[in-house]
Amino acid sequence: MNDPSLTPQELQSLAAAGIAAPSLLNTQPWRFRAFSGARTLRVYADPRRALPVTDPEGRALHLSVGTAVFNLRVAAGHLGREPSVRLLPETDDPCLLAELDLSRAATHPGPFEVDVYDAISQRHSSRLPYADREVPEAVLGELMAAAREEGAVLSVLREEGVRRVMDLTKEAERRTADDPARQAETREWMRPWEPASDGILLTTLGPPDSEAHVPMRSYTGLPPAVSVPSEPFETLPRLALLSTLADHPADWLHAGQALERVWLLATVHGIRISVMHQALEWPQTRWELRDPNEGPGFAQTVLRLGYGPAGPAAPRRSVAEVLEVVGDGAPA
Repeated sequence: MNDPSLTPQELQSLAAAGIAAPSLLNTQPWRFRAFSGARTLRVYADPRRALPVTDPEGRALHLSVGTAVFNLRVAAGHLGREPSVRLLPETDDPCLLAELDLSRAATHPGPFEVDVYDAISQRHSSRLPYADREVPEAVLGELMAAAREEGAVLSVLREEGVRRVMDLTKEAERRTADDPARQAETREWMRPWEPASDGILLTTLGPPDSEAHVPMRSYTGLPPAVSVPSEPFETLPRLALLSTLADHPADWLHAGQALERVWLLATVHGIRISVMHQALEWPQTRWELRDPNEGPGFAQTVLRLGYGPAGPAAPRRSVAEVLEVVGDGAPA
């Protein structure tokens, strides 16, 4: 590589990819920092965008930052750079969650078996009904392998497991609806107007299931404060549980990278995904998500997969709001 330093254009491209990552309530709890003339990019948690009631340990925040880290890795490969990632580097700053060394030129077209760069901008949460159509076993196998590459386990649930997870999700929905503090925190991230740069737009809420098979999240309480016409969903949704063997901040960051790697690969295959995170937000229902027959593990999120409409794009902050480039003098 003739000029190993990151150019302003490269930094803009990297940040744009990171911003496109998913996050709980679309809080986008990340910041990126680079030093002018350097070859590293630092990824920080943004505590102003935390959810202290819903996510008191910061697990979901780390998961969200992990998805952004994965997008940065993909974008780096697209720019011809070989990303080397350090999670939770030794520092006095607890908000610094990852550092990407981008000084090496890529030795092959990309770090992944499939080019998923274009999927970064195409990936959306689809809270709409899916077709009653099976996802091919070969594709599911690819998604499971993608999760393993990032140190996580993706378990595709059979009927008994699907019904168990849906029951736990319904229970979590009921608990959240009865919790004024959680309802208030969610309302803080509702955006009834456009344009918006973060949060949940009313136009992206999605309908409830008219047959009550699929417990889609109600962002406005139970009963919903905003009425959206219901529609029939899948009779038995295809669900997958993403888990890790341990449950520490590094594991949460790995799980976030696994989530985004699975999601981008699914997008390439034309598969839609929505995250059913409700049961992860209560300690009891989160613990009961795990299947003892699968061995030890900690649930990190639940995915609903299928074929259907892409769903509307969620709002995003600008690169200028998220990327900070510090002047000369910092080490490369």
